Amino acid sequence: MTHVRWRLRLQRLLGSRVRAWRRYVNEIATVGPDDDYAKEFFYFGRGAAVMAPQGVIYNERYLSIGDETLIGPNVCLTAGINGDQPMLATPTVAIGRKCIIGRGSHIIGHWSIELGDEIQTGPYVYITDQNHSYERVDQPVGWQTPSEAPVKIGSGSWLGANVVILPGTTLGRNTTVAAGAVVRGTFPDFVVLAGVPAKVVRHYDPDEGWLSGPA
Repeated sequence: MTHVRWRLRLQRLLGSRVRAWRRYVNEIATVGPDDDYAKEFFYFGRGAAVMAPQGVIYNERYLSIGDETLIGPNVCLTAGINGDQPMLATPTVAIGRKCIIGRGSHIIGHWSIELGDEIQTGPYVYITDQNHSYERVDQPVGWQTPSEAPVKIGSGSWLGANVVILPGTTLGRNTTVAAGAVVRGTFPDFVVLAGVPAKVVRHYDPDEGWLSGPA
C-alpha cells in the first residue's frame, strides 16, 4: 500500500507540473499583433490572438483577422492549397471584429469567405467556399475540377458545434445555426437554421416576435 500511495503522489506531482508547463508553452506560443509572425497576415488586428496550439495556417498574406478577434486552439486557417499559391481575392479569408472561432474549426478559402463582426462559433465548425465536383463519371471525384462560390456570414451570428457552411452560402445578421447543421443557400436576418440540409425553423417578426418556421 505504501508503494501504491507514493506512486499516486508522484503521478499527481508530475501531472501537475506537466499541465503547468503546457499552459506556459501555450501562453508564449499564442500569436498576438505585436509578434513578428503577425506581420505575415494581410491584417492582424489590435487585441486579436491566435491561440496555441495552432492548427494548419498558410498563405497568411491572404488572411485578415479583425481587431479583438480570438482564434481558438487547433483552428485551421488557409487560403488556397499551399503557401505559395497566388489568390485572386485579397484578402481571401476576412474575419471581422470581436469574433470568436471555436477550437478545432476549419476556415478554408479559395475564392472569398467573409465573416462579419461579433460572430461566434462552437468547436469543429467547417467553412469553405470550394467543393469537389462529381459530374464526370470517367474520373475519380477527387481529381475533378472543384466548384467555388463566395461565402458571407452576417455580423452577430452564432454557429453551433460541428456546423458545415458550404460554398455559395450567405447568412444574414444574427443568424443562429443549430449544432450539426449543413448549410447552403441564402438566408435573411434574424433566423434560426437547423437540419441537413439546413432550413429555417424560426424567424423574427417585428410585430409578433419569434415565430416557428420560415417567414
